[in-house]
Amino acid sequence: MFAAEFQPFQDQGRRRSARAPVALEAKVGGDGLERTLCKVIDVSIHGARIQTYSALKRGAMIWLTLPLIGAVAADVMWADDFNAGCQFRAPLDLAAFETLTERHPVS
Repeated sequence: MFAAEFQPFQDQGRRRSARAPVALEAKVGGDGLERTLCKVIDVSIHGARIQTYSALKRGAMIWLTLPLIGAVAADVMWADDFNAGCQFRAPLDLAAFETLTERHPVS
């Protein structure tokens, strides 16, 4: 008899790392954008999806200030109305990322 453990394929698309759903308040600013509040919807060590109160433009460089981590430089990869996906210029520290996702889970 043959037995194997099945593990489903998880397509991450173009992402280098899987994103974790979160619900946290942050701040965004940069490229002439006044610092304003935003909400982080999901995050990985390489990027995040955010909801903003100010429209962002694809290609803009922003500073995303995350709780426990501080200001992180990121590039806006896509933007649609008041949602945007950004890629961090330097990956987040893994321990800080894990603490962030544990303290701010989606409820």
